[in-house]
Amino acid sequence: MTVDRLLPDQDAKDLIDLTREIADKELARRVDEHERAETYPDGLFATLGGAGLLGLPYPEELGGGGQPYEVYLQVIEELAMRWAAVAVATSVHTLACFPVYAYGTPEQRERWLPDMLAGRLVGGYSLSEPQAGSDAGALTCKAERVETGYRITGNKTWITHGGIADFYALFARTGEGSRGVSCFLAPGTAEGLSFGRPEEKMGLHAIPTTSAHWDGAVLAGDRLIGEAGQGLQIAFGALDSGRLGIAACATGLAQAALDEAVAYAKERQTFGKRIIDHQGLGFLLADMAAGVDSARATYLDAARRRDAGLPYGRQASVAKLVATDAAMKVTTDAVQVFGGYGYTREFRVERYMREAKIMQIFEGTNQIQRLVISRHLAK
Repeated sequence: MTVDRLLPDQDAKDLIDLTREIADKELARRVDEHERAETYPDGLFATLGGAGLLGLPYPEELGGGGQPYEVYLQVIEELAMRWAAVAVATSVHTLACFPVYAYGTPEQRERWLPDMLAGRLVGGYSLSEPQAGSDAGALTCKAERVETGYRITGNKTWITHGGIADFYALFARTGEGSRGVSCFLAPGTAEGLSFGRPEEKMGLHAIPTTSAHWDGAVLAGDRLIGEAGQGLQIAFGALDSGRLGIAACATGLAQAALDEAVAYAKERQTFGKRIIDHQGLGFLLADMAAGVDSARATYLDAARRRDAGLPYGRQASVAKLVATDAAMKVTTDAVQVFGGYGYTREFRVERYMREAKIMQIFEGTNQIQRLVISRHLAK
C-alpha cells in the first residue's frame, strides 16, 4: 500500500517519491536475502548517502538536506516499510551526527559535518554500557586527560553499526556524578578500540549490534564535543530526537505488516468467501489499521512541535511508546491473520514480529517512556 501522506510542499512530495523509488529498488529486493543470511548490505549506505537521505534534518549549508523533522521522519518510515534494520541504522546515524551539529565548534562542524551528513562517514551511537542502559548516569567508561588529548578505557554495549561505522558519538566519564560525563567524536579505527562479536539477536540481523572495548585508546583533544561534563545533556538532547526516529521506524514496520495481512486476507478463502469478509477478521484488521494511523499521528505531532521550536520531550516519549507498542501488537496480529503460515519463514510477518520487540526496548525502554511522561504530568 502507498501511504497517503499530508506533506508541507511539493519538494517534500518529490523527496518521498525519490525515497520510495530507492527503497523499492535497493531495499525491498535485498532485504530477505540479507536478513536470512545475517549479512551486511555492503554499499547500501553509500547509495542512501549519495541520494541525500542520511543528512535530511540538518541545514543545507552544512551539507544536510534542510528538511523539517516532519518530512525526515516520513522518509524513515518509508525505509522501515521495506527494511526495518536499515531504517533503524539511518535513524542512529542521524542521532550520532547531533552532538557535532548542536554542540560542536565552528571548526569541528566545518571539519566533520559535510562528510557525515553526506553519508561519506556513517556513524554509531555509543552511550550504553553493561551496567548502564536506562541509567545512563551510571556509566563507568573513563576518559582520562593526557598531554595529547584523552585516554579512553572501558566497555560499551549495544552499538548499532558497531565495528562497521566510521565514527561514534562516544560518552565517557571525565569526572564524578551526572556532570562528570563528556561527549567525544571517536573514529572507528582508533588504535586501542576493538569490538566484540555481533550479538545474536531476534531480528534486525543485517545490521550488526556489538560491544566495544576501549583499551587505553587516545583521542585528540579536539575530539571533545561541547564542554567537559556536558555529556549527559548532549546525550539526552539527542535522544528526544532519536525516539522520534524509532517511532517512525516502528510505524513503518507496522504498516508493512498491515499491508501484508490485508493482501493475504483478500486472497485467502474459507467457508466460501475471502477471510477479510469475515467480520471477526475484518475487525482485527480494522484495529490494526487504527493502531498504525494512531502511531503515525503521534510522531507527526511531536515532529511538528519540534519544527516549531516548541517543547516536545513529552510528546517524543508518547510517540515512542505508542508507536512501538502498536508495532508489537500489529505484527503479532499479522501473524494471526496468516494462521499457521504466519509462524513459518515462508512469509515476512514472523520477521516483522521479531523486529518489533526490540523497538519497545532501545532508545529508552517503554517503561522509561512512561516514567518520562509521568514526570512531565507531575510538574
